[in-house]
Amino acid sequence: MAMIDNKTLCFKCNKNKITYPCEGCSQYFCLMDLTEHRQILNDELNHIINDYDQFKTRFNEQKPNSDDLSLINQINQWEINSIEKIKQKAKDCMEIVIECSQTFLNDIEREFNDLNEQIQKENEFNEINLEYLRNQLMKMTQELNHPSSISIQQNLQPFINDISIILSKNKKKNIFIADSYNHRIVEWKCDAEEGQIITGGNGQGNRIDQLNRPADVIVDQQNHSIIIVDSLNRRVIQLLNQNAQILIDNIICLGLTMDKYGFLYVSDFWNNEVRRWKMGEYNNEGIIVAGGNGRGNQHNQLDRPTSIFVDDDQSVYVSDLLNHRVMKWRKDAKEGRIVAGGNGQGRNLSQLSGPRGVIVHDLGQIYVADSGNDRVMLWCEGNEEGEIVVRGNGQGNQSNQLNHPSGLFFDDERNLYVADELNHRIEKFEIIL
Repeated sequence: MAMIDNKTLCFKCNKNKITYPCEGCSQYFCLMDLTEHRQILNDELNHIINDYDQFKTRFNEQKPNSDDLSLINQINQWEINSIEKIKQKAKDCMEIVIECSQTFLNDIEREFNDLNEQIQKENEFNEINLEYLRNQLMKMTQELNHPSSISIQQNLQPFINDISIILSKNKKKNIFIADSYNHRIVEWKCDAEEGQIITGGNGQGNRIDQLNRPADVIVDQQNHSIIIVDSLNRRVIQLLNQNAQILIDNIICLGLTMDKYGFLYVSDFWNNEVRRWKMGEYNNEGIIVAGGNGRGNQHNQLDRPTSIFVDDDQSVYVSDLLNHRVMKWRKDAKEGRIVAGGNGQGRNLSQLSGPRGVIVHDLGQIYVADSGNDRVMLWCEGNEEGEIVVRGNGQGNQSNQLNHPSGLFFDDERNLYVADELNHRIEKFEIIL
C-alpha cells in the first residue's frame, strides 16, 4: 500500500484527506474508510466463495447416481437375455435345417436302393422296362440336383422385447426478437413479463452499437453467438460475448438461417438471390444457392426473396415475396420448384399474398406466414392447395386476428410462434399434428 503525498478527496467520505489507493478497485480512501472498504470487499468475496461451494455441491449431486446405475444394469440384463434368446433361436433353426437335409438324403438313398433292386431282378429287358428305369433315374437325379427349397422367413412379430430410452428434458429456451421499429434485438426469457435488450436500442444509426431496422436474428448454437440482419445498414452482424463484428457488408437482406453443418444462408433482397457462406469465411462473395438469374417469375428466378429455411438435405425454401409463392431449391439445383402458392396474389387456398416467414416441419409440412392475407398457411409439398392453421379472420388486433404476420418458428414441444408484426406482439399456438 503506497501513500500519496498530497491530500485528495476520499472516495467515500468525499473529504480532502491523506488517502491510499485500493488495489482492488483503484479508488482512493482515507485510512479509516479504506479499512472499512476492504472489509466490505472481503465480505463480498466470502459471499461469492459460499455461493460457489453451494453450486459445487449441487453440481456433484447431478453426477450419475444409483438410479442411473440401476438403469444401466437393466440395459445390461436386457442385452444378456436378448443374446440368449437369439442364440437359442439360431440353434433351433440350424437343427431344423440339418434334420430336413438328412431326411431328404435318406429319401433319395431309399429310392436309389429300390431302383437298384429292380435292376438286379430284371433278367429280361425290353424297351418299356428300360424307359421306366431311365425315367426313375432322371427323376432321382433332378431331386438330388434340385432339393426341396429351404429358406428363411422373417417373423414380423418380434420375439425380443424392444427397448428405448426416453429422455425428458426440462428445457425452456429464450426467445430472441428483431424489434425492427425500435432498432434493437430483445431477449425474452421463458415466462418473463418483459424483455432484455441484447444489442441496439441506442437509436437508429450505423455505429457498431446501433441498428437500423433489424429484420431477422438467429442463434449460432456452436459458439452461442447471435447473428443479426441489420437491413437498412446493409450488413449482417455477429454478436459474440458482447462484441459485435460485421460478417457481411453491402447487402440488402431480410432473412437468414443456418444449416446443421454450420453454413450461413442469407437472402439478398435486392439482387433476388440466396447465398451461402461457410462459417468463418466471409471474405468472399459466397455461393448462390437459389435465384441469381435476375428478377422474374421463372423457376430459376426470384422476385424479392425474404425469409428462408434450410432442411437437413440442404434444400433451401424461399419466400418469394412479389411472386406470391414459396420456392424449394434442392442442393446444387439450377432451378427451384413451387411448393406453396404460385397462382397469383389472392386469398384462395391455392394462393398467397406477399409471403414472409417460412418454416418446414420435420414431417415435410410447410408453414407460411401469408402476410398480406393475415393468416398462417400449411402446405404439403405436391398439393394444389394449402389450409389455414392460424387465424384467417381478417386483419385486426383481436385475439382471433393477425395483422401482417412476418416470422415463424417452432419450439422443442412443437408450439408455433408467430411474429404478429403490425400488432407488435408474438403469439404462441399449439399445433395438433
